Amino acid sequence: MIITVMDIACDVRNRNYKHMKIAVDAFGGDHFPENPVRGAVLAVRENDRLAVILTGPEEEIKKELANHDYPKDRIILQDAPEIIGMDESPAQAVRNKPHSSIVVGLGMHQKGMVDGFVSAGNTGALMAASAFILGRLDGVIRPTIATFYPTVKGLGLMIDAGANLEVKPEMLFQFGVMGNIYARDMMGIDTPRIGLLNVGEEKEKGSETLKKAYQLLQALPNFVGNIEGRDVLAGKADVFVCDGITGNILLKFGESIPDALKMLLMGVIKKRQLDKEQVALVTSLLQEAFMPFDYQRVGGVPFLGVNGISMVGHGGSSPEAIKNMILNAVRMAESDINKKIIASVA
Repeated sequence: MIITVMDIACDVRNRNYKHMKIAVDAFGGDHFPENPVRGAVLAVRENDRLAVILTGPEEEIKKELANHDYPKDRIILQDAPEIIGMDESPAQAVRNKPHSSIVVGLGMHQKGMVDGFVSAGNTGALMAASAFILGRLDGVIRPTIATFYPTVKGLGLMIDAGANLEVKPEMLFQFGVMGNIYARDMMGIDTPRIGLLNVGEEKEKGSETLKKAYQLLQALPNFVGNIEGRDVLAGKADVFVCDGITGNILLKFGESIPDALKMLLMGVIKKRQLDKEQVALVTSLLQEAFMPFDYQRVGGVPFLGVNGISMVGHGGSSPEAIKNMILNAVRMAESDINKKIIASVA
C-alpha cells in the first residue's frame, strides 16, 4: 500500500523514527518514472536511516513501484499531477504549474517536511523554483550551481556552471567561499586550492570584474591565483571560480571530450585493423581512463546559496546516478554546509 507524506509524517512522530527524508522528483529526466523510482529503491536499500518521498503523478508512480520489492515504510508517495518539460521556460513553468513535482517537492522542503530535494529534470526550472521557494541564505548575493570537473589529479569543482551569466566581483568571491566549503566537506579535500578562471596568470589580467574578484579572493589563504584554460584538466586548482557563461561552455566542452576521443580512437583501430582481443584491451583501457568523466559516480550537483538542499542530475541519469544523488543530498544535510556558508559569507 502507498501511503501519503502526511501519513508518514504522523507515523514518524508517533514512533520516534529518525529517518532522513529526501524528496525525489519521480518525473524528472529522460527516463521517468522508471529511473527515479529504481534509484530511490537502491538508495533506501543502501541507507536504512533514509526515507524517500517520490513526487509526481500518483498512479504512474504506483505502477512503477509495483515492479519493485522495497521497504514500504520508507518509500513514500506525494501526488503532484503536473509535469515540467525539459524545454519549458523555467520562470513560466514554476508560476503556471504549482502542482508540478518540482514545486511540490521544494515546497515540502521549505515547510520542513523533508531534508532535501533532488531532480534530474529541467535545470533552469529547478534553479528558479529553488531560489523562489527556498530563498537565499543570509548574506548570499546570488545562489549558484557547482559542478564536478575531472582533472588528471581527481575531481575538481567548477562554480558557476551556468546559473549566473553576469556576475559582480563580490559574487565571484562568494562562489569561491561556497566552493571551498563544499570541496572540503563533501569532496574530502582538506585544503582545496581556489583558482579564478582568467585569460592569463598575472593578477592584472582580465576584465575589471576579474581584477577586483582577484583582490577579494586573495583573502582566502588557499587562493592560488588566476587559472588559464590549459590548467583545468591539469588540476592546477581544486575549485575553479568563474561566471556562468565561461563555466557552462567549459562544462559542455568537457562532456564532449570522451566521445570525441572514442571516435578518433575507433578510426585508428579500423586503420590498423586490430583483432578482437586487441580491440577489447584498448576498449577496456579507454573505459578505465574515462572513469573520472562518469557522471553516475556523483549523481548530481548542488545549488549553493539557497536556503535548503536542492540538487540536480543529468537528464539521462541512470538509477545508479539517481541513487548517488540522493545519498549525496543526505550527506549534505548531515554536514550542515548551509550553516557554514552563512558563517563564512558574513
